[in-house]
Amino acid sequence: MSGRHHGSHRYRGAGARRWVVVSVVAVAVVALLGAGGLWWTHGRSAAAPTPSPQRTGAREAASASASPTPSCNADCTQRKRYAAAAAYIDRHGATNAYLSVVVTDRSTGKTWRHGPTTHPGWTASTIKLAMATDILRRQRAGEISLTAANRHDLDTMLNFSDENASDRLWKAFGGDDQLARFRDVFGMTGLHFVPGFTDGTYWGFVKCTTDDLGHLMHYVLTRSAPDDRAYLVAAMRGVAPNQQWGVWAAGAANRPGDKDGWSFETDTYGKHWVLNTVGFAGADERFEVAVMFQVQPHSTIAYGAHTVSDVCGLLFGVPAPAKITVPTPDG
Repeated sequence: MSGRHHGSHRYRGAGARRWVVVSVVAVAVVALLGAGGLWWTHGRSAAAPTPSPQRTGAREAASASASPTPSCNADCTQRKRYAAAAAYIDRHGATNAYLSVVVTDRSTGKTWRHGPTTHPGWTASTIKLAMATDILRRQRAGEISLTAANRHDLDTMLNFSDENASDRLWKAFGGDDQLARFRDVFGMTGLHFVPGFTDGTYWGFVKCTTDDLGHLMHYVLTRSAPDDRAYLVAAMRGVAPNQQWGVWAAGAANRPGDKDGWSFETDTYGKHWVLNTVGFAGADERFEVAVMFQVQPHSTIAYGAHTVSDVCGLLFGVPAPAKITVPTPDG
């Protein structure tokens, strides 16, 4: 295969010495304190390390069964959904695979998280959402001017996850300073470029955590300018079929939107797929969701896409397997 492909898929050769971390990014959705898992507030790091998925899932399941309620209200329903998602993650965990989710409920400000949400993993094309958000913010501040061609590249980068459009935008507006803004402005404090694969900083060789993707989605929905937010929300709701998985599995009734990323990487333990998703679902984009999955070697892109999508679907009461479009390796 060639080294580059249309869409958000990129192959690395067998000689690459890339440390690929498989993590499925958590989703930012609100959950109750009694629902299990860990809680944190945007803008503040988690005070304690993420417990193992197995222990967390068992605790959540026990909590759900040990405290029945006479009638299950909306909070009870959401708690059961979190428990179902946690149990699913625990069942699909494996050696040399990292799957995690962060969900924040914007109506309450609470966040539920499960899995290794602080583990750095390759972003694949989810970083393109940060690129677009930063470019729009700088344009509105009068720091840069966008041409019609730039705006078209923004459209295709978000809609199709187009690689060539992303490269042109990175060449025009990217670099170390852009990554620094992702950390300082968006709160993606764990994000960093991995040197050794290109002569200079490049968007395709970046790692972040699931928590970082959750912070990015929170910035888009709560701090970006109204017109920029409207553009980004519409673009994420209008993605092409190759991105209709991940948060998309929340179902049409929840009006989801997402920016997905998929790539094939080489790690010290072998070659493997990376499947990530970040987005929103619910009335008025109520729930922010981020999931990262660094898939174990010998598994397929379809397995990764279905696993990430089933996690997202279960968070919104959609039974597994969720109905999705699996991206093709060549984009």
